[in-house]
Amino acid sequence: MSFGNPNTPHGQQSPQAQYYGAPQQPAPPQQQPAPYGYPQQTAPGYGQPPQPAMPIGPGVYASWGSRFGAFLIDFLVAGLVPLIAVITAVILESSLRGCLGDSACQAAREKERVPIIIALLVIAVVWAIAANIVILVKEGKGASPGKKAMKIRLVREVNGQPLGFGMALLRRICHGLDSAACSIGYLWPAWDAKGQTFADKVMRTVVISTE
Repeated sequence: MSFGNPNTPHGQQSPQAQYYGAPQQPAPPQQQPAPYGYPQQTAPGYGQPPQPAMPIGPGVYASWGSRFGAFLIDFLVAGLVPLIAVITAVILESSLRGCLGDSACQAAREKERVPIIIALLVIAVVWAIAANIVILVKEGKGASPGKKAMKIRLVREVNGQPLGFGMALLRRICHGLDSAACSIGYLWPAWDAKGQTFADKVMRTVVISTE
């Protein structure tokens, strides 16, 4: 009498019996669908670096009005004291002309006022240079005093990082392109999709809102 399957040779197990009790391979995990309204993220290819994120802070580029307001504040910080000093020096210099023909009066006024005029002009030059350096340093870190007051920030378009002092200085030089053709470059952010001036496009920078 034979037992088992007559088609199976004696002493051999069926394929099912050979794998009986063997650990089963786990099924590959199924990718969970992304929540509604969120795009699915695809992993970068092998050996390819991930693409940098766009530097949109809370999501919007700075408006032309906020940029203009920041410019006015920075101009007052850097230019108000020199402007007052120069106007005062001009008034003092014009007062010297009242003594024309009177050498004694002329000498007395020059002795009193010429040193003051020179001091005012020195103050104007030193303040303008120092203030612009401070503004460029702050702007290189992301926000000049005016931009900070208007809650906007200057960053690199490619990665959203600050420019640094050297790039901020080079961007200031590139503003010469904005001054050409009746300063049309300064008005360009009013209708540009990214709110960029010509200098921003050359330097690949954007100004974004921080609120």
